[in-house]
Order: sequence, then structure tokens, then C-alpha cells
Amino acid sequence: MAKVAFVLTDDFEDSEFQVPYDRIREAGHEVTVIGPESGKEVRGKKGKVSFTLEASSDEVNAADFDALVIPGGYAPDKLRMSAGVVKFVKGFFDGDKPVAAICHAGSLLIEADGVRGRTVTSWPSIRTDLTNAGAEWVDREVAEDRNLITSRKPDDLDAFVAAVLRRL
Repeated sequence: MAKVAFVLTDDFEDSEFQVPYDRIREAGHEVTVIGPESGKEVRGKKGKVSFTLEASSDEVNAADFDALVIPGGYAPDKLRMSAGVVKFVKGFFDGDKPVAAICHAGSLLIEADGVRGRTVTSWPSIRTDLTNAGAEWVDREVAEDRNLITSRKPDDLDAFVAAVLRRL
């Protein structure tokens, strides 16, 4: 089975972490949750979900994983300020490995230079940011372009997770 990394920090969108995390694990894949600081407990923006980070981005390498999932919420904007996390995310693009991002996660994709020349979707508020970074933005449940899978919002989670599981 596949080894899947999630990147997370405080104020992630609760369901955009919990639903993919649970379903990917239920499908038999190994999941590791990574952030800027190993052992730190992070909380979702709605306060329904908390999780203790299993490794820091400085302790792992994209080469050790088969895919990456980036939940939305406010966390991606915070994560894009971590050089270690950005380098980790960029490693998935450099290795042509699946990267799945939902909602506001596109902001971290921009920082990792992962959207130029690709078709993506996201929460509408970052549409301009994505197009300014060279992406073609579309308004649909899931956009798949080469190794990149993107979705707009929690309502799209079923289609998002299905696309991720097909890639694994």
C-alpha cells in the first residue's frame, strides 16, 4: 500500500483533514501527518479536530512518500511561510508524485511553484492568486492535471478523496 503524507498546522479546515485522513487509512494506506514542528498538537479552525504532528518537514523527505495531501482552511497560508514545508511540498512536484490540495491549499502550491501551466480549482477567494501564479482556474468539484488533484470546498470531499484513492 501507499505511504501518504499530510501537511498540517493550526487552523486547518477540520473536515478537509479528517475525511481524507480516515478514508485513506481505511483503504489500507499508511498516513503520516507532518508540519513545521514534530510533536506539536494542532487544532482545526472549527475546534472539532485536533492532531499531534508525527514529524517535522525537516525530518522527512518527499522521496519517502508516494503522495501528498494538503487540507485547506487557514493552515496552508501559515505553512507557506515555513521554508521546510515548502521544500517538502516542492519535492513531490520534482518527483512527479501525486499532490492533492483542497480549498485554500492552493496558496501553499503557489509557494512551492506547483501550479504554473496547470489547470486547478480552489476556494474562489484564491482564484486570482492561482491565475497570477500561472494556473488556469476552473470552477468544478475536482480538477486533475498530471500529478496534481485540486478541489474547491468541503462539499467536494467525496469526489476529492475518490480522485486521491484512484491515484494510490
